[in-house]
Amino acid sequence: MRVVHTTGYVYDAPVTRSFNEARLTPRADSRQNVILNRVETVPSTRSFRYVDYWGTTVTAFDLHAQHTELEVTSASVVETEPFAGPAEELSWEELRGESVADRFDELLTPTGYVPRERRLGPVARQLARGVPPAKAVVRGAEWVHQEMSYLAGTTSVHTSAVEAFAERRGVCQDYAHLTLLLLRSMGIPSRYVSGYLHPDPAAEVGNTVAGQMHAWIEAWTGAWWGYDPTNNIPVTEQHVSVGVGRDYADVPPLKGIFSGSGSTDLEVVVEITRLA
Repeated sequence: MRVVHTTGYVYDAPVTRSFNEARLTPRADSRQNVILNRVETVPSTRSFRYVDYWGTTVTAFDLHAQHTELEVTSASVVETEPFAGPAEELSWEELRGESVADRFDELLTPTGYVPRERRLGPVARQLARGVPPAKAVVRGAEWVHQEMSYLAGTTSVHTSAVEAFAERRGVCQDYAHLTLLLLRSMGIPSRYVSGYLHPDPAAEVGNTVAGQMHAWIEAWTGAWWGYDPTNNIPVTEQHVSVGVGRDYADVPPLKGIFSGSGSTDLEVVVEITRLA
């Protein structure tokens, strides 16, 4: 698939300096092969790349000339495969052992978006009762899918899992955060995944469609594997993963600081094309 992600900013007055990080490069792993990726800006900038603590590729760039607009475009071509499911599966006893707890401590600990919530602890224990860890992951995602209603505009990028659950409404980010809350309550290491989802599995080759960023989860039950609670499906070849972390705060597509007045307009356009 080809993915073109363009973000445009317009400012009230000229910005004199800006420093930015873009997490817009698909991951290269056992499920994905990145054939091409480039991140370009208008006005043009010099950039450098590094891999952050969580394994996400970051393109960092800064701009020191006055500008009233900034456009950032990431163009990628990536081959994807569906997750085959968990390649390995530990027992609950093994999963809750000291070595796993130590290795994945950061992916078991509450965060700002995925705080501890006592009222959901009994739910997590009930979902995990009588089934192996991998099945408990699916049960947790299914429960979130059933309890939540997908409705854009009811939450914001700053909404936590607990806040979204109180409304029983949200978007993919909220579904992922709430699922992580349940899984971590069960003692299953789990992480937030940011990426894209082709909206039409039956799309014709060469047909470009409007897309958007998407979020799902990956759980570790002996090996990492993914599940999409928003759509209540395993991760398929339609999913293109970009970044992973404890929650959304670790994988924002763009973040930075600038010297000048605030922006008056923000536009994001994602185009996805099936190539084969």
